[in-house]
Amino acid sequence: SRYTEAKLSKIAAEMLRDIDKKTVDFYPNFDETLEQPCVLPARYPNLLVNGSDGIAVGMATSIPPHNLGEVIDGTVALLDNPEISVDELCEFIPAPDFPTGALVMGRAGIRQAYRTGKGGCILRAKTEIEDVGGGKSRIIITEIPYQVNKAKLIEQIANLVKDKRVEGIADVHEQSDRMGMRVVIDVKKDANAQVVLNSLFKHSNLQISFSMIMLALVDGTPRIIDLKTILEEYVKHQKEVVYRRTKYDYEKAEERHHILSGLVIALEDIDNVIELIKKSADKNEAQTNLVQAYSLSERQANAILEMRLQRLTGLEVEKIREEMLAIEQLMTELRAILDDPQKVVQVIKTELLEIKEKYNSPRRAELSYDYGEIDIEDLIEEEDVVVSVSHEGYIKRIPVGEYRAQNRGGKGVIAHKTKDDDFVEGMFVTTTHTKLLVFTDKGKVYSIKCYEVPEGARQAKGRAIVNLIQVDKNEKVQAVLPLPKDAEGNLVLATTKGLIKRTSLEEYRTIMRNGKIAIKLNEGDELLAAELTSGDDELLIASSAGKCIRFAEKDFRTTGRTSHGVKAIKLGEGESLVNLCKIDEQKDVLTITEYGFGKRTALSEYRTQARAGKGLKAGNFDAKSGKLVSMRLVSADEDDVMLITNQGIIIRTPVSSISLIGRGNTRGVRVMRADTENRVVCVAITPHAEQDDESDTSAEATAPDTSASTEGGGVPQSQE
Repeated sequence: SRYTEAKLSKIAAEMLRDIDKKTVDFYPNFDETLEQPCVLPARYPNLLVNGSDGIAVGMATSIPPHNLGEVIDGTVALLDNPEISVDELCEFIPAPDFPTGALVMGRAGIRQAYRTGKGGCILRAKTEIEDVGGGKSRIIITEIPYQVNKAKLIEQIANLVKDKRVEGIADVHEQSDRMGMRVVIDVKKDANAQVVLNSLFKHSNLQISFSMIMLALVDGTPRIIDLKTILEEYVKHQKEVVYRRTKYDYEKAEERHHILSGLVIALEDIDNVIELIKKSADKNEAQTNLVQAYSLSERQANAILEMRLQRLTGLEVEKIREEMLAIEQLMTELRAILDDPQKVVQVIKTELLEIKEKYNSPRRAELSYDYGEIDIEDLIEEEDVVVSVSHEGYIKRIPVGEYRAQNRGGKGVIAHKTKDDDFVEGMFVTTTHTKLLVFTDKGKVYSIKCYEVPEGARQAKGRAIVNLIQVDKNEKVQAVLPLPKDAEGNLVLATTKGLIKRTSLEEYRTIMRNGKIAIKLNEGDELLAAELTSGDDELLIASSAGKCIRFAEKDFRTTGRTSHGVKAIKLGEGESLVNLCKIDEQKDVLTITEYGFGKRTALSEYRTQARAGKGLKAGNFDAKSGKLVSMRLVSADEDDVMLITNQGIIIRTPVSSISLIGRGNTRGVRVMRADTENRVVCVAITPHAEQDDESDTSAEATAPDTSASTEGGGVPQSQE
């Protein structure tokens, strides 16, 4: 009684509807003189519609109000599809709806709140700028943010002008009436009204941040919950309310049917019933006699005794029979609802839509863009592009359309104009919206969007990757991999010291501009290579001593992003890993040594082994051939191989010109003449292209010596 009484609106009755049908539990009030409900039946999701705001010990809740129709639509969508996601629910409930109107700026913070239970939004007053002539203008405020007091807002603006924090305001007028709000701000003649308005948004409550903390009691426990959980808990509550109400109605109908069946029995033999009652000494004896004579219950007998004489007319008897039939039909319907949970859901859905039809009102708060939230990706058309990366770390993208179709045997087109001592090392097709992962030898990974890579003509050399990402001066880019949005699987990394590790791609979805640790390296170790795998792939690694192991990806478990990894191969003194390849059964294995010897070998000669062993011998690597520099998987029909020496000399030759030789003790054929002073240090595989004199990319190209003799076991395939 200490609270002010208020008249309830019509929709408030929906909060209490069916409370008299045992739909909710009751408990004693403070002095146990009355019973009060633990929770109201709430025939619509009031927690979202009206919101909630409060502070307790160590916690607070701030749930904004929402539009009734939108919330009901979202609830119905959840009833139709219990697996619906929060983002899909946002299509029905896009944002809070405030009774004071105004503008809701952006939806990023709102979606975060809907997904996690915590977030916020920006509320901005609805304004317009009017030109009043004579070079003057004024700002009209028609709606202000939720919970902002108009009088205090005007006072705040006046103080900002007085303190000269906002310049250009001549006067502020309050012109609100019963037709609505209208606050007029006169702008000085020499001031820009839009600049003044922006200053007010920044310094006054014309624009505020509304914090959302969706904390509620769930089964008596305070929890921060997302949008879907709120609706799920409401639906769970409504299922109980509808079930208990239906059960109550069924029991009442059953009780009434029981009474009516007794009256029908009495009316069928009314003369004897009256005679029996007349012979009884009192009411109790009459009740006992009726129970014994007609096998009635005490309630039925009592109803007969209290029956008025007018019920004996033919019309009244027919009414009793009709009522019995109606009650029997009602009991059948109620029983069907009690026995079928789907019918309970349908009842909830129907009643919610009825409330929406009766009480729905248009959205008051207008949704607007917060231009600070707009991702540049939204402004860039998604299209297929070819990304090429050169050995020296230059990168560029070209629209796929630049590569026109040619007949077989054509000369091809130049994809990437490089410097004399550079060449294209990697090329892949992706889209402008794809994320590119850039790995460095220091074990870090950086991320850029493909559209951030400068677009260049086919003849352009591109731009240095180090100018696009924040790498340290002593870091070298080792690999660039495209990561599509729907990509699944793992990322496999290998180091020069023979370690390998597998990490879920999910750990690389979010990478800041300054990069992330991709693998934790031991002292003196470097990241060598990176591969995207499906989880069921096989891998092939090779050491500088010519030892290699082919093993299944499943041989080593998935570990976290910052782990060291596990041993991939046993390395000898001074030995290091030179390559990591993902197995492709359609390709051959190409080995290149530091003194220019190379050979192709069928992949079938490399059997699958257990990880961490010494591996198989890939060939005869001695003082004449030098150490193994690279092992690659190649296609004889589609690829060229490019070799570069420590003196910057490059040679490019078709893979098909390199003999297919057994693994064994063969050295291979001489692909490039090299020695201790001018040795091969890098090998790259590029798409095969016919070359002429004008497009020759060699600095001092030396033709491969395909007539290699049998020295060291390296023989052409025909001789072998």
